[in-house]
Amino acid sequence: MNFADRDPALRPLLGSYLPAEDSARLAPFLGELGELAGNELDALATTADRNPPALRQFAPDGSRMDEVEFHPAYERMCEIAFGTFGLAAMSHRPGVFGWPTRVPHLVKYAVSYLFVQSEFGLACPVSMTDSAARVLRLFDPENFTAEINALTDLDPAKTATGAMFMTEKQGGSDVGRTATVATDHGDHWTLDGHKWFCSNVSADVILTLARVPGQGEGTRGLGLFMVPKHRPDGTRNAIRIDRLKDKFGTRSMASGEVTLEGAYARPVGDLTRGFVQMAEMLNVSRLSNAMRASALMRRAVLEAVDHTRQREAFGALLFDQPLMRSTLLPLLLDAEASLGLVLEAADKLDAADAGDHQSAALIRILTPLAKHTLCKRARQVTGEAMEVRGGNGYIEDWINPRLVRDAYLGSIWEGSSNVIALDVLRCMRRERAHALLVDTYVGRLADLADPELQPAANELVERWEVLRGRGDALLAAEWFDQQVCVAAYADDLCNTAMATLLLEQAGHELEVGLGHRKLLVAHTWLHRLMAGQLVGAPALHALEQIADGGNVDAETARAAYEVIPGAAPGGARA
Repeated sequence: MNFADRDPALRPLLGSYLPAEDSARLAPFLGELGELAGNELDALATTADRNPPALRQFAPDGSRMDEVEFHPAYERMCEIAFGTFGLAAMSHRPGVFGWPTRVPHLVKYAVSYLFVQSEFGLACPVSMTDSAARVLRLFDPENFTAEINALTDLDPAKTATGAMFMTEKQGGSDVGRTATVATDHGDHWTLDGHKWFCSNVSADVILTLARVPGQGEGTRGLGLFMVPKHRPDGTRNAIRIDRLKDKFGTRSMASGEVTLEGAYARPVGDLTRGFVQMAEMLNVSRLSNAMRASALMRRAVLEAVDHTRQREAFGALLFDQPLMRSTLLPLLLDAEASLGLVLEAADKLDAADAGDHQSAALIRILTPLAKHTLCKRARQVTGEAMEVRGGNGYIEDWINPRLVRDAYLGSIWEGSSNVIALDVLRCMRRERAHALLVDTYVGRLADLADPELQPAANELVERWEVLRGRGDALLAAEWFDQQVCVAAYADDLCNTAMATLLLEQAGHELEVGLGHRKLLVAHTWLHRLMAGQLVGAPALHALEQIADGGNVDAETARAAYEVIPGAAPGGARA
C-alpha cells in the first residue's frame, strides 16, 4: 500500500500550485512517505494506540520526576516524523527534502496529510512543535534562538518538542478567564496555576498564558510565557503532571493536567500582547486540524473502497451495487474537496508570510471555515465508512474505530465548532471577510477561459453573489440572530469555496492534458450542493475513475452538470 500512489487528487493538486522544479524535488519524498505510511508507520500506529503512554510521578527514592513513558512504537514514529521527514522543522530551516529555502507550508501540509492517514495522535506534538517555533521566531527570535534551534533540530536525539498549555478548568474556550498568575523576579518570572488540558504534556518547550499583575482584566491582562521543562541550571522545572487524561481517541499521545508551582518562565515578546501572539499558534494549529480531518477522510474512504472491492454480496461485489455506489460517491467527494481546500489555505499562508496582505486576510477567514466544516465532515465520513465495513468496522482489529475516535477530536481541539463559527463572524464584522471571499473567487472564476467550465463557473458566480447578500444581511441583523445564523452560513461559504477550487483545478487538469476526471468531480460536487442529493449523477457510473484516477470522457463530465436541477447550458438558472 502506498497512500501517495493511491490518491488520485494529491499529485495533480500539488502540480497546480508548485513550479515544476519543486514538484520534481518533492516527488521521491511523497513516494517514500506514502509507502512508509501504508506499511511500517501504519503498524507502529496500531501498536502505539494499543499501548498508551504511562505517567511516572515519583522516582524510587520518592522524589518527584513527572516523566511520561512511551511505547517503543511511539518513539519510532517520533524518529520518522521529527527526524526522517522533518515535519516540524521544514517551515523553519532550509535543507529539508533538499529544499534550498524553507519548505513551503503547502508541501508541509501535503506530506503531513500522508503521515496522518496512519497516525493522528503524534500529529499534535508535531504541529505544536512547528507552531511554537513559529511564534518564537515571529515575536522574540533574539531571546529564544536556542529554543528555536532545538525545536527545529532534525536529530531525534536533540529535538525538543513544543506544547501549548492554554485551557484552564474554569475557562475552557473563554481564555479571558485564565487564572494562572505570573510573578516578576527581575531576570525571570514564575507562574502559579493549573492547566486543565495539556497535550504533549511532557514537552520540552511550553508556551502558555498567565495573568500579569496590573495589566487589566480579560485577555488584555494576559502575557505569553515560555516555560521550559528544565531550569537553566538543569534541574526539573516546577511542572507537576497531576494525571494523564483517559481519552476517547489520540491514545498514542499523552495529554494531562498540570499544576505550575512557581514554575520558571520567560516572557515572550510584548507582554501586553500575549493573547494576540498566542493566537498565531492557535490559528496555525487550527489549519493543521483541518488537514488532519482531510487525512482521516481520505483513509476512511480508501478503506471503504478496498473493502467493497473484495466483498461479494447477493451475487456481485459491493462496489458494483448501485446503493453502495451512492454511499461511496459522497465520501469520495468530501475527501477530495477537503484536500483542495487545505492546500489552498496552505498556499495563502505561504503568500501571507511573504508579505501579501490580501492573502493574510484570506487565511484569517479560510482557517476557521476549514476547521469548522471539515472537522465536522470527518466525523460523518469516518462513521459512514465504518458502516460500509459492517460488523468488522466496529471491531478494534480494524482501523475504523480509531479513525472515528480521532475524527471527533478535530471539532473540539483548538476551539469547538461554535467558537470557530464565532471566529468567522468576528472576521466578517472586522474585515468584511465574506466580501473578500466573494471578490477573490468570483475573480478567479472569471479567469477560467475553457468553454467547458463556463456553465458551472456562471452558476458559482451567481451563488457567490447570493452569499454576499446573505452575509451583508447577517451583519445587519441583531447580535443574537447573527450568532444563530453564522454556523450554517460558514458551512455554505466553505462548501462554495470547495466547489470553486474543484472547478479551478479541473481547468488546470484539462490544460495540462490530465483529462476530464476533475471536471466530473467538480460538476458532481456542484450537483450535490445545489440539489442536496446525487440521484441520477453520471459519476455513479464512473466510480472507478473517481476512486482511482484515470480519464473520463468529456460527455460524462458534461452530463454531470446538465443533471443539476434547473441548470441550463449557459449557466443561468432556468
